[in-house]
Amino acid sequence: MAAMPHVFLLSPASLSGKRAKQLTSPRADFSAARQYRSEEGVAIGEAFAFMSSLYFRGKIAYAMHFGGAANTFVITSGFGLVSPDWRMTPERLKRMQRIDIDVRARSYVKPLQETAAELRARIADDAHVVLLGSVATGKYIDVLHPVFGGRLHFPALFAGLGDMSRGGLMLRAVREESELEYSPVPSSS
Repeated sequence: MAAMPHVFLLSPASLSGKRAKQLTSPRADFSAARQYRSEEGVAIGEAFAFMSSLYFRGKIAYAMHFGGAANTFVITSGFGLVSPDWRMTPERLKRMQRIDIDVRARSYVKPLQETAAELRARIADDAHVVLLGSVATGKYIDVLHPVFGGRLHFPALFAGLGDMSRGGLMLRAVREESELEYSPVPSSS
């Protein structure tokens, strides 16, 4: 029996930076911007890869390569965990921009807890859930660790690296077909 691929949870891109403004500009004429303005919207994986540049691009490439689309989820403010092809529309983006990624914000925590619990119920008991995001603050682990417990892991090499270095590290791992080693996420409590 083949081992189940890891499940990957990707921290979100900044929704207020220069590249987010470019994506949402009514004058922007590149593909992702046109899709964003369409009735259907743009896939969140594509939108966040554009907004975040190297870091999210590395996370999405890594997760899709080593886990596949069915095992890759993006953390959002207000919608919890969503698939990389979940459509981001102007209305959804406005909601995400209004909700802080903060453990004191019920509108962030509740959907994340609910979708994480649904995911936990669907995956194999021995599957590792790998957080591709910061474990230095509680904004993700304070919500996810109570749901996944000891199954929640992170790339050990992330410790001490900045976002750009993490993005480059993941892109190299994909290019070299070399999955990173994971360590359990310690409970912040």
